[in-house]
Amino acid sequence: MKVIERVFEDVNSVRADVYCAFAADISRSRAAALIEQGGITVNGREISKNVKLQAGDRVRIILPDPVEYKAKAENIPLDIVYEDDFLLVVNKPKGMVVHPASGNYEGTLVNALMYHCGSSLSGINGIMRPGIVHRIDKNTSGLLMVAKNDFAHSSLAQQIKDHTFTREYASVVYGNVKEDSGTVDAPIGRHPVKRKQMAVTAGGRNAVTHYEVVERLNGFTYLKLRLETGRTHQIRVHMAYLGHPVAGDDVYGPKKVISYLQGQCLHAKKLGFIHPKTGEYMEFDSELPQYFREFIERCKN
Repeated sequence: MKVIERVFEDVNSVRADVYCAFAADISRSRAAALIEQGGITVNGREISKNVKLQAGDRVRIILPDPVEYKAKAENIPLDIVYEDDFLLVVNKPKGMVVHPASGNYEGTLVNALMYHCGSSLSGINGIMRPGIVHRIDKNTSGLLMVAKNDFAHSSLAQQIKDHTFTREYASVVYGNVKEDSGTVDAPIGRHPVKRKQMAVTAGGRNAVTHYEVVERLNGFTYLKLRLETGRTHQIRVHMAYLGHPVAGDDVYGPKKVISYLQGQCLHAKKLGFIHPKTGEYMEFDSELPQYFREFIERCKN
């Protein structure tokens, strides 16, 4: 671990991430990530990346030692919905982490993909996330896209950026959603205090979620949701912002969780995209998993 301490002496104010990138000789994106993780403080306090430094501010930068790790192949069964030479669509079970990270280096979807695909995975996202074009949370089940080469990865990533990528979710949320349908258009960014959480914030990135009531249950509402954008925890944050957190969400929901669910009742049900090679629009729909169906029945009874 390396610690860098500086006193900002410029008479002109400068964004914290810009200055820290220069002071530590790192990229601006890495400086921003360190700020979000609490590894950079100003005058002893955590900050946001767009805070502007003033003359006399004391900046402390903690650079963690690099971790050399390469994801390894593991023989883990996969529920593959579709596969060809360019991509595959996987139905991820609830409880499985998508890619290796601190505390979860084994048993992830990436470990399973490496065993199934060998070296045939895109490398754009690096050795820890081969093939991963987009993610869903550990306790969210459902369809996930995987790219087998960089050509397919670039095409699919651009579709997500252009909002032409169909992503439809099913969820059960707390309370009675009165409107039959609606849209939550509210920016999402890092929580100003709880740095591991996201929140609707004025300085966040544009985020749009469309919802439609499928069925009203006892104390809950079954929704169909369509993402126009794809921010971290977007549905969970937007539903909490709407006053109807996702059932079982132990981060954005009530303190008293629904232990039976073991996480949020959220399923990535439909996925649609233009095939990178053929130009054909393809769409896949998955059945609601058992935990989801059983929870609906419990709410009815």
